[in-house]
Amino acid sequence: MKQSLQLRVGQQLAMTPQLQQAIRFLQMSTLELKQEIQTTLDSNFMLEEGDEHSADEESNSLEQEPDTSSDIAEEPLSTETLQDNIPEELPVDSSWDDVYEPSVQPTSHSASTEAPELENQDFSYTSLNAHLNAQIDLFPLSETDYAIAVALIDAITPEGFLGISTEEIYQQLTADMAEDEEFSAQEVDTVLTLIQHLEPVGVGARDLQECLLIQLNHLDHDTDYRKEAIHLITQHFKLLGSRDYNQLIRQMNVNKAELEQIITLIQTLNPRPGNCVESAQTEYIVPEVFVRKVNQRWRVSLNTDVVPSLRVNSTYQNLIKSVTNSNDSQTMKAHMQEARWFIKSLQSRSETLLKVSRSIVEHQQAFLEQGEEAMKSMVLRDVAEQLDMHESTISRVTTRKFMHTPRGIFELKYFFSSHISNPDGKDISATAIRAQIKKLISTEPPNKPLSDNKIMQLLAEKNISIARRTVAKYRESLRILPSSERKRMI
Repeated sequence: MKQSLQLRVGQQLAMTPQLQQAIRFLQMSTLELKQEIQTTLDSNFMLEEGDEHSADEESNSLEQEPDTSSDIAEEPLSTETLQDNIPEELPVDSSWDDVYEPSVQPTSHSASTEAPELENQDFSYTSLNAHLNAQIDLFPLSETDYAIAVALIDAITPEGFLGISTEEIYQQLTADMAEDEEFSAQEVDTVLTLIQHLEPVGVGARDLQECLLIQLNHLDHDTDYRKEAIHLITQHFKLLGSRDYNQLIRQMNVNKAELEQIITLIQTLNPRPGNCVESAQTEYIVPEVFVRKVNQRWRVSLNTDVVPSLRVNSTYQNLIKSVTNSNDSQTMKAHMQEARWFIKSLQSRSETLLKVSRSIVEHQQAFLEQGEEAMKSMVLRDVAEQLDMHESTISRVTTRKFMHTPRGIFELKYFFSSHISNPDGKDISATAIRAQIKKLISTEPPNKPLSDNKIMQLLAEKNISIARRTVAKYRESLRILPSSERKRMI
């Protein structure tokens, strides 16, 4: 094959490091972004946090009045004014504005006053096993009994139930202990009885029935309907589980009022005693966007506490001209350019997030005014077409970003949902349908709960046509039990 040189003219879009950085910032959560900013501040001496007071004075001169022709008022975006002399051309045939076109005037407006103050919380974590071991240490047990107690506690689940049978624990201990340490399976049951009477009472039970019986036996003997409740749990537990109250009345020879009192006493017991000990660290959600209504108009603003004001260090910037060593000069220039692009990437992220948030609020004003039942159907494509962006960009922006509204804090993804078409051609959001189902179930008679088929008929009366299996799917997504399991006397 003959080798030859050919000249071709063509266009190609390449991903610059700066563009890759901007895209990476878009999909970062608040915590990840803060870590990235802190890492960059530690590694780049040209970058520093700006003075909020001076930044506010500088940005106040740039603040503009929002457009009163729209129902969604635009809150000014708080960003540090970018430094001059940013390179106009990138080393490839693409520019920053090809992907992110700035449309928000960089001004300053603090939304931190809208953020809810977080109360001081105790973040100490106490496991159920550690809580039980601490109590066992107070008992004068032999070495063998102590080893049995430790093995039993290790087998207890976080909810407080014994995860494996006592026979399996006996076999494991027999295999691990020395030959001269002999004990019987009955001794394992004896130590288990001791554990079951530790705090919280009922922990270490092998099933729910045993758990409730332990707690009932621990009550004072003069507690009203205690004996009847023990008899019900011991002899008629399956009937209670199936909520066959008529059969319970006949077999226990009690009237309806007495049965209600017995069931009320049982409902005071804890079916998962371990949950009252297990305490995990509280994780707070920091919203990046605030939405509030001012003068009958919805205003959207960014949480300026998430992204601090950054700027190029003016002292080091002025030293570049006086540095005579070429290597030092190149290093300082490289750090300065990196700092400028880092600031611009953060600004681009804020602008994109603000535009997407405004679009969401514009589509979902009915939700903000009336609640979930008024949620409109919306998909990523709707926002992408309105903002002239790609759906993947909208997906990145709405992932792990939260919006603080008068109705609570929601992930931006929450406002997007599938829809079902009505007979009249209107689309109804799946979120609105779930809200309707939840409302119907919340107002149902306790002794005669609504079946999925009945819910389907009630929704049809409201011009919402869905199948019974769809009702069941939405009900399960709300973690609502079937009608047979929701039935109760009181």
